[in-house]
Amino acid sequence: MALIEKQLQEVWDALRQQGTQRSNILTEVRIRNLRGIRDLRVPFNYPVCVLAGPNGCGKSTALFACACAYRVPESGQRDFVPSTLFPNFTSSKTATADVREPTELEFHYLHNNERVSMRWKRGKAWNRSYMGRRGGSQPERPLYLRTLANLTNPSEVRSLLQLGHRELQEEQITEDLLIFAHRVLPRRYRSLSQISTQSRDLLFAELEGASDARYSEFHMSSGERAILRMSKDISNLNDALILIDEVEAGLHPYTQQQVMLEFQRIALRNRLQIIVASHSPVVLESVPPDGRLFLDRDEDTAEVSLAPPYRDIMQKALYGQSRDKLSILCEDAVAEALLRGFLDVLNMKLTLRHEDIIIGRDTGSNEFPMHIHTLAKFNRLAEFLMVLDGDSRYMETKLKSVAGQYGQAIVPLFLPGNDAPETWIWQTLTAHRDEYADLLGAADIEQRMRHIESMISGGLQHQNRSKAFAEALAVEINRTVPEIARIVAKHEAEAKRVGVRSFLVELRERITAWRRQ
Repeated sequence: MALIEKQLQEVWDALRQQGTQRSNILTEVRIRNLRGIRDLRVPFNYPVCVLAGPNGCGKSTALFACACAYRVPESGQRDFVPSTLFPNFTSSKTATADVREPTELEFHYLHNNERVSMRWKRGKAWNRSYMGRRGGSQPERPLYLRTLANLTNPSEVRSLLQLGHRELQEEQITEDLLIFAHRVLPRRYRSLSQISTQSRDLLFAELEGASDARYSEFHMSSGERAILRMSKDISNLNDALILIDEVEAGLHPYTQQQVMLEFQRIALRNRLQIIVASHSPVVLESVPPDGRLFLDRDEDTAEVSLAPPYRDIMQKALYGQSRDKLSILCEDAVAEALLRGFLDVLNMKLTLRHEDIIIGRDTGSNEFPMHIHTLAKFNRLAEFLMVLDGDSRYMETKLKSVAGQYGQAIVPLFLPGNDAPETWIWQTLTAHRDEYADLLGAADIEQRMRHIESMISGGLQHQNRSKAFAEALAVEINRTVPEIARIVAKHEAEAKRVGVRSFLVELRERITAWRRQ
């Protein structure tokens, strides 16, 4: 495991533990009828959360809605209210105007160890209500909101240049406000200062060990500027809500990961709650699954919903496909065909594609301990699911023991039945001949099966006899044994018969557990 990944794991564990002891937290926001969002609940179950998803899915809307949750000390009365953050254009000169729907922003908090709620509601104007709480008031908390800003906007550049013609105040930025920046940026600063008027300010940086290396924000990269400003603005905040839109803007992927690590460290140190919106998979994967909030908009209905925090769903939206694949290891072509038949049904329910799961085979049951040994040695065991034939159940204890030698756990799955897969297939066909006559395109399947059973020598072992039965039937109906296996598995899964029900439940649970990792 890379050092930064180990550091992330450590801070995740510490934040989870601290989260249960916090007295102030925004636990949920609910948005109704705003910017195309009809009804969306977004819970915050981890102190540092990432809002992710494709363009137009409502990330910024959800982030700005959170900015309306608290009364912010020392801010203007109209700074963090819906009328400012979600303005509407109206005019007496033109009929063109924003449509004003009845809108609600509902907040649920833990505030001073008390569970409270508040709602902003827009009719003719925005009004607050306290969900039946008499004498209620809006909770108060420090808040920092940062949106994407670059010194490329001509009006912003002109405004900042005009600072040079006014009376200015210069303030030295203290070292404790640069801890964040020094951890992330590949340079050390001798000093950082800020010149300002009442409404505008500009940063100046001076590097260590370089003569005359003093420069303003005009000569900083967008990433350096963003990190210095965030470091200055949030390093001394305590018990505050931090909201950052497009946190990855201007940052290299490695730096994005470093920034998210430092965000979580400062959240732990200063008891901050941090919510960021991002398109970056690096940012998303820098928080644990309970901190990943994936918004998606349905292509047909345009409804926005919160998707399960499955990594493959997120990766498909961010990459166009899932980078991670679950690998299933089974014994032979018939076992693979059975699995594919079961997955034909499960994948529809789990919104998975066949390419999300790789099935490997042509390995005997006695070789599975060796495979587990190899995978565990390289810490890859969690990416594999072991599925053995029903007649290999005696191997379970040995497989678990091999994994245990590496401090890892494995619970192998076994295909339905207690014999070879061909035995289960033949027994299933025998029990439901009428159904499979149509599915296999063999109206006389009962006669064919009886003929095969009478023709094949009874001297064969039970297992070999079942394989011979299946191979003979495949020839009779012009199909292969794997084709028959897949049809049988799919139909049995759709019928939810007792013989496969428990296997399907276990298979679904293992796939879901992998998606949540």
